[in-house]
Amino acid sequence: MANNCLSLAVHGGAGARPGRDYSREIVHMRGLAEAGRDRLRAGASALDVATETTAALEASGLYVAGRGASPNTAGRFELDACIMDGATGRAGSVATLEGFQSPVAVARAIMEQTPHVMLAGAGAAGFAAARGLAAIADPAAWFTRAGTGESNHPPGGLAHGTVGCVVRDAEGRLAAATSTGGVFGKLPGRVGDSPLIGAGGWADERVAISCTGQGEYFIRVAAAAQLAFRMRFGGQGLEQAADAVLAEIRALGGEGGLIAVDATGRIVMPFVSAGMKRAALLPSGEIVSEAF
Repeated sequence: MANNCLSLAVHGGAGARPGRDYSREIVHMRGLAEAGRDRLRAGASALDVATETTAALEASGLYVAGRGASPNTAGRFELDACIMDGATGRAGSVATLEGFQSPVAVARAIMEQTPHVMLAGAGAAGFAAARGLAAIADPAAWFTRAGTGESNHPPGGLAHGTVGCVVRDAEGRLAAATSTGGVFGKLPGRVGDSPLIGAGGWADERVAISCTGQGEYFIRVAAAAQLAFRMRFGGQGLEQAADAVLAEIRALGGEGGLIAVDATGRIVMPFVSAGMKRAALLPSGEIVSEAF
């Protein structure tokens, strides 16, 4: 299959606010799109590229996920992630994970090394430790708190940040990954949409989706699965299905966005928020990166 059928999109969260400079994030996401393009051209699978790209977003400390996460009201860093392989229907996720550098790496290990889909809390941490996944030695030195000063939401609101990646590879396989530090000032144990298959992420043979925004609303409408099922059972196209899902979220009073790629390589990156940090490798080979 020709290289111009390769597609990839990444997001750094729908929490972008007017007046803030996102030039570092825009350059970084563009670089990840270029690196993903090169990996796909070399024959890498959609699943591997989605994992690697999301892990790089986590490790950068630039977004409210991985190193960039903010603590909950108890001062602890509880992280969430999910991954799904559209070619096989396999999925893995982790919720309220503490002490490990890459939640998406833990989610993938759960998918590949257990009969389960999700592990949470101490069980997830014990699993990650037993598998020798990279731990955080000193949280005070590790976390960058990337979201500090980004939100203009009132206290008690759902200010948010997430990262994700969707990919179509040279074999036509689709994959999606999502990772987050959650909303700012969240209660201990809070779980949003990002680790929930069908809410924060989805991939099948038709479409791969990663969501970002106020997770409580995305859970309530089963955002990612709803988009996929609108296409599968309702006959809607990618753009129509994505817009309809976000319209439901907005009607409930929520905000956010999503990235999605379909089986033809077509990409959409809509949002119903002030902005969304995002980049894409389009089927034409063009790379775009922007925040508003």
